[in-house]
Amino acid sequence: MCLTGVDYFSTLGYQPSIAFEATGRLSPLATLFLVFVTLAGAVPIYSHVASSSPYGQGSIAMLARLVHGWGGKLLILVLLGFAATDFVITKTLSAADAAEHLIHNPLWHKSPEFLHSQVTLTMMLLVMLGAAFMRGFAEVIGLAVVIVAVYLTLNLILVEECLRYLAGHTELVAHWFNAVAAGDWRIATHVPVSGTGWGTIILLCFLFFPKLALGLSGFETGIAVMPLVRGEGHTPEEQLAGRIRGTRKLLLTAAIIMSCFLIASSFITVTLIPAEELIAASIPGEEVDTSLADGTTHVVPEVATEIPIKMHPAGKAANRALAYIAHGQSPTPISPIFGEEFGTIYDISTVVILWFAGASAMAGLLNLVPQYLPRYGMAPEWASATRPLVMLFTVINLVVTWIFDADVVAQGAAYATGVLVLMSSAAIATVIETYNERTGSWFNRWPWAYSMIGVLFLYTTVAVIIERPGGIKIASFFIIAIIASSIWSRTMRSTELRFTGFRYKDDESHFLWDSMRHLEFPILVPHRPGGRDLAEKEASIRQEHHLTPDDPIVFLEVERGDVSEFWQSPEVEVIQEGGRIILRFQKVSSIPHVIAAVGLELSKTGYPPEIHFGWSNESPLSANISFVLFGEGNVPWMVRELIRKAQPDPTKQPRVIVG
Repeated sequence: MCLTGVDYFSTLGYQPSIAFEATGRLSPLATLFLVFVTLAGAVPIYSHVASSSPYGQGSIAMLARLVHGWGGKLLILVLLGFAATDFVITKTLSAADAAEHLIHNPLWHKSPEFLHSQVTLTMMLLVMLGAAFMRGFAEVIGLAVVIVAVYLTLNLILVEECLRYLAGHTELVAHWFNAVAAGDWRIATHVPVSGTGWGTIILLCFLFFPKLALGLSGFETGIAVMPLVRGEGHTPEEQLAGRIRGTRKLLLTAAIIMSCFLIASSFITVTLIPAEELIAASIPGEEVDTSLADGTTHVVPEVATEIPIKMHPAGKAANRALAYIAHGQSPTPISPIFGEEFGTIYDISTVVILWFAGASAMAGLLNLVPQYLPRYGMAPEWASATRPLVMLFTVINLVVTWIFDADVVAQGAAYATGVLVLMSSAAIATVIETYNERTGSWFNRWPWAYSMIGVLFLYTTVAVIIERPGGIKIASFFIIAIIASSIWSRTMRSTELRFTGFRYKDDESHFLWDSMRHLEFPILVPHRPGGRDLAEKEASIRQEHHLTPDDPIVFLEVERGDVSEFWQSPEVEVIQEGGRIILRFQKVSSIPHVIAAVGLELSKTGYPPEIHFGWSNESPLSANISFVLFGEGNVPWMVRELIRKAQPDPTKQPRVIVG
């Protein structure tokens, strides 16, 4: 839970400020709606995901079972792009916010000048995180427990002191309530509806929910760390069931803890911190309420530059509302323990957990990527190893930090987009799986509750993309990069043998295969199922290839299955028909690979066989493309190439003959 919590709980470092900037004085009410969605929506959805995908791949694994072929692979690659966006931006955004907390600490001004750069600090934190993962998971988890325990304890002290102060100064609460009831909401952006009644307030909480969606960020990482959850039991089935129960407890416990802190922090923020101190710097072209007093709005003029220029400085509490209170910077003396000493301790704890928030994201990436890309042949083999991946992701994090100039706000849209797309896919996969599992009429089978949650997540995703299109643009770069590198890798690895062994249809096939392996000088002839009659094919082969009636011929019939799969373990049936031996293979992803594998297997126990082909009229270009995409094309040449690469000894290589 703590490994998940370094991501989930660390959002307290900036979520209260984001909530106020988005919803003004309505932030406690909007946060209540967020908590309702968390407990009534996200927890049930991801409890189902945990049971359906207990190895940590989450909704992506669920959808992978529902879709097939290249279309399914493309969908998985797109979702992996959004997952990469979520996890990578989790690390860069959290590290950037940690750097911001350090820079705002009064004691940090005594540090060397180069450490006052947010970009430099952020990059240093990311490199340190990568170095921590190079040591292994055990050290990372142990450190996460200590970090989360200290951080939550300090937040509990801060919240308790603030609530105690508000209990003795009820006029602050009354002032906030009266302002909300009077329509003085201090919302810095355009309000899409008119009116000031409670119906309007409830509608606004729904409409502004997408702006608070970062408060849902812990669920994907909660599923991603499932392989690290120990399941009690004596059998593998019992252990798997225990892991699922443990993960559900993890998700529910984390959600309850975070919900309590979110409600309390938003209430504290709106009642104890001046509004002008909570507003982040404006970006050119953004419509903001620059006065926060008379309610008038002004559009900050756009400047022709690729990098956003901040037109007015951010408030002292922007992106660090609770740290602002911990330092005793609020106008009212809330507690005698708040001040520079407690604030510095709180800053250190916040910086550490924000820095370490990337740990759960890194764990998610290290679990997710090897499950798909190497298995699909869409990544080099080293992508299954931990340390090379850690180094690769660290370099990517540094590049993203440099591109965004370590700006927390600028990365928020990409973070929210990645989180919400994955949550929407989880809801869709849950609806489909639940419908397929149930019986009866469609009305009784349809999971109406899950569907309502899915509609809410989809609405939130679309709203975020429309309002902040920069997020989908950033995600698109990750998607394009993954698809392009996957195509390149799949093409480069197409001449690997990709063979994991045969599966036999029955015992008789197994016996006949073992017997056939000891034939002297066997001749293999591929035969397209449904093509020419075998007797005609045999007569033609013997005449054109100058074979005597005594030369044994074994015919190979191969039927393709899902050609988008990379590794294959085809099912083989050995039959005797009209005095001829026929090997029939089914569920094959690539015909040349199976033919080459048969020849190599026969070479292990006897004399290398000959594989006889006829000429094809297909053009070389279309043949090669068909080979990569559809597992059939330029078969003789590809069989020869596969044999040559798999068996470097020429004396043990089956001979390929085209006539």
